[in-house]
Amino acid sequence: MQTFGRWLTSPWRRALLAALAGGLPMFTFPAPSLWWFAYVALVPWILLARAAPTGRRALVDGWCGGLGFMLAVHHWLLPSLHVFTVVLAALLGLLWAPWGWLVRRLLGGTLTPGRTAAALVVLPSGWLAVELMRSWQGLGGPWGMLGAGQWQVAPALRLASVGGVWLLSFLVVAVDVAVAVLVVGRAARVVAVAGLLATSAAASAAWVWAPRPEVDGHVRVAVVQPGTVGGTDSGQRRFDREEELTRRLVGLRPDLVVWGESSVGFDLRERPDLARRLAALSRATGADVLVNVDARRSDRPGIYKSSVLVGPDGPTGDRYDKMRLVPFGEYVPLRSVLGWATSVGKAAGEDRGRGREQVVMDVGHGLRVGPLICFETAFPDMSRHLAHDGAGLLLAQSSTSTFQHSWAPEQHASLAALRAAETGRPMVHATLTGVSAVYGPDGRRVGPWLGTGASTARVYDVPTAHGTTPYVRLGDWPVHAALLVLAALAATEGARALRPRRSAPAPSAPPARTVHGSPARPGH
Repeated sequence: MQTFGRWLTSPWRRALLAALAGGLPMFTFPAPSLWWFAYVALVPWILLARAAPTGRRALVDGWCGGLGFMLAVHHWLLPSLHVFTVVLAALLGLLWAPWGWLVRRLLGGTLTPGRTAAALVVLPSGWLAVELMRSWQGLGGPWGMLGAGQWQVAPALRLASVGGVWLLSFLVVAVDVAVAVLVVGRAARVVAVAGLLATSAAASAAWVWAPRPEVDGHVRVAVVQPGTVGGTDSGQRRFDREEELTRRLVGLRPDLVVWGESSVGFDLRERPDLARRLAALSRATGADVLVNVDARRSDRPGIYKSSVLVGPDGPTGDRYDKMRLVPFGEYVPLRSVLGWATSVGKAAGEDRGRGREQVVMDVGHGLRVGPLICFETAFPDMSRHLAHDGAGLLLAQSSTSTFQHSWAPEQHASLAALRAAETGRPMVHATLTGVSAVYGPDGRRVGPWLGTGASTARVYDVPTAHGTTPYVRLGDWPVHAALLVLAALAATEGARALRPRRSAPAPSAPPARTVHGSPARPGH
């Protein structure tokens, strides 16, 4: 143990250990999907930061851990952005520096019940503040939120309907803090156990109290996944393959057919022949076809990614333009400064156009759908707004073909489970090359995933539901509560720093010397 302590005295070794500790939560996400590991994954990072010799060192521990976390969760970007991935992870890792300081402030030294109780609330609140800041699209968006690793746990999905993925992240961090206290604390262990019991009680209460989505019917949704299509004319070949697969749905009576992101690489106004072929597919299958056009627009400048609904008479006029673009993948932030990223990776050579508002489409059969495009499924507020505006079914059109042989397709497909549970609305995640997935209004999987090796069309019987979840009604209330906790902490610390120190008592005069029993006079 002493040897290990001496090993940590090296700043570089300590920084490396912090980065490795920060990367541990990556195993809670797909593909490994070790959801249970989330409840201990932060413990090594917490123990390292609490043992920092100074507050400045704790800030560095927080930064290095954040770097490790961001790099591990986004490691599949390395083939596209190369060294720039590390640069971005280092910049975003700075957001965790104050969190590392908070860990030392509340858990460092000898633990007391009071500080432990505060840590069980403040540290999860601090983590939520970090997730809120990095959820801004310009900083990369909310991919890899800690609570998202709980996408396949039924009780967690129930909690998501109450407070969204934010509530899950809060509870996961709270459990990690309690476990860390159990490892190092003695007098504070009772508080840690009480915190674990309180967390379990809150989760159980939410399980009983939270209203369940009331299934009121089913809708048949067909997902068309063409798979990898290469060649110099890949756009046309992909369209031909999607058309072939869609014709296999004739006689299966789907209510809606969904193609993936960038499934049509041509503006339908410029290619009326393709619009006619899509209309023929709609007539043959008896269902509208929702395609995704990734092309330069003829009615406005720029390239847009747009969900376009096509009926038996052609495009219906319902169109949604993607609003939240992938940084570097679809636009380069501060291109005048960071444009060099296009020379070291696969960053966008031209910024895509940006949509202005979300759209709810009427596809017939009494069904209203809310489309999202790829990266947008990571944002809880977008699906919540669609549900609030009356969408009965959420649709995600996606393509992760660039990251085909990585963990990205599985991670992306899992996000739809959380969006479904949060809103109480079923969600269909349709991709070009996998993974495509469908989830019911409770977030549970409907039918099998279509993996990255599949080239097929499949019809899913998707349960529909009515009612409104607490999360749709109340929004991101766990974030607001966390910010209030941090504001209260800041006010308390500020008041303590400004409080005038009590003046030290004046030193008492030394006792007078006595000479033969009488007080000595000066000069004697």
